[in-house]
Amino acid sequence: MGKQFETLNEDHIRFIADQKIFFVGSAAPTGKVNISPKGGDSLRVKGPNRIIWRNLTGSGNETAGHLPLENRMTLMWCGFETRPIILRCYGSATVFHARDVEFDALNAEFKEDVGARQIFDMTIDMVQSSCGYAVPFFDYQGDRTVLEGWSEGKGRDGIDAYWTDRNTKTLDGFPTYVTKNDT
Repeated sequence: MGKQFETLNEDHIRFIADQKIFFVGSAAPTGKVNISPKGGDSLRVKGPNRIIWRNLTGSGNETAGHLPLENRMTLMWCGFETRPIILRCYGSATVFHARDVEFDALNAEFKEDVGARQIFDMTIDMVQSSCGYAVPFFDYQGDRTVLEGWSEGKGRDGIDAYWTDRNTKTLDGFPTYVTKNDT
């Protein structure tokens, strides 16, 4: 059944590289717990205890608002295609926005995208693997390109306006710090 590890091992890293989707979990001390699916080329394993992932513009911005209040995050992958495994990484993270000095170097790890909203730099303090015997099989058919096209259509000014209008607060009203004005 479940096994805990202090770090990611090579098998874990290969498993993560093979996955097309991962899930992010976060929560403030009060309010709603958020679980969000992420896909595309948005994650890099940087070492046995470090993962970075890039968050693109979307309808919500919960994780960015949760971490300043309760710095804990869980990433989870499920083996939908072959291996019956669930892998979770537990830890804390630093949030970098486009205005932060560190953002450009981290963002350069990924394909350019005008909708790049944050980079999360996660320090892992525990890895857990468990059986995925009840996880159904799903076949990967390809990445969706809708978000990329939407972001390109908005352009930089449109994305900035969208952040101001839709991304400065979590569902519970906590600031996300996505713009200079909500800091």
